[in-house]
Amino acid sequence: MATPNNRKKVVVFGGGTGLSTLLRGLKKYPVDLTAVVTVADDGGSSGRLLDQYDIPPPGDVRKVMAALSDVEPLIEQLFQYRFSTKDDLHGHSLGNLMLAAMTDITGDFASAVKKTGQVLNIKGKVLPAANQRITLHAELDDGTIVTGESKIPMYARKIRQVYLSPQDAKPLPETLNAIQQADLIIIGPGSLYTSILPSLLVQDIRDAVLNSKASKVYVGNLTTQKGETYRYTASEHVAALYDHVGKPFLDAVLLNKTDIMPLLTEAGQMVTSWPVERDLEELQKLVPEIWQEDIALAENERVMHDAEKVAEWFVNYITDESKTKQT
Repeated sequence: MATPNNRKKVVVFGGGTGLSTLLRGLKKYPVDLTAVVTVADDGGSSGRLLDQYDIPPPGDVRKVMAALSDVEPLIEQLFQYRFSTKDDLHGHSLGNLMLAAMTDITGDFASAVKKTGQVLNIKGKVLPAANQRITLHAELDDGTIVTGESKIPMYARKIRQVYLSPQDAKPLPETLNAIQQADLIIIGPGSLYTSILPSLLVQDIRDAVLNSKASKVYVGNLTTQKGETYRYTASEHVAALYDHVGKPFLDAVLLNKTDIMPLLTEAGQMVTSWPVERDLEELQKLVPEIWQEDIALAENERVMHDAEKVAEWFVNYITDESKTKQT
């Protein structure tokens, strides 16, 4: 078993359910985990707190902290609890309110995340991509500019590019240090334009990832996303990453190899989702290694990555020096 001094250092980028699912699997292994989480969310409880308290939106950070927590299930359930009352608390999650209160107490969002993480006894570190408010914008294929992460998918048009304001947003020094020391950098899974790319668009983070000697692996999404990546193939996801980062940077892509149509039927997602096409010939032009594994499951009326299988694959990936790619 790895000791704290020789554990592999893993940095994961993303947000939302995809990142949380992956982390629930990885936290069970003896690796040094750092999650770099987008703070571009402007909808729901996060958006209301952003407007009222002028803090980075806590929603994605809260989900990741819950995924990495090592407390009694009831405490995690309490942290994730969302009020359904008809007063001012309606729609707020208790975890979001706790992070807002802790920010007010400490005077700093990053410090609030760190202190709350100690309360939840999280396995690893959770670092916001920026310690300030940032706004995500999208330029659509007809030239329309959409402002706000929550509004982008509503237009249901092809996205030409996304970008941040302010463009000079700064990450925490701790984030850059984690990237520099990483043995493995995992990108995704998650919403391409609104969960994954916002963190990589922070200039200093982008540069650190490009300069890192760590292996960089993208976890391909299982389905396309209406209003964001409708009918995108696997290679189109990767091409969008390269276009925004500025150059090819991935060492490998992990894809699900099995037909998920039966799972979509089981989960009732046929109307809203479409399987990501594995266009391997095009993908081979973009990425040195393509890996395909059986890593999908249907759970809670959703098709998602199997956290246990994906985590096990990644641990084997960074410890097996004799691995060969699969195409």
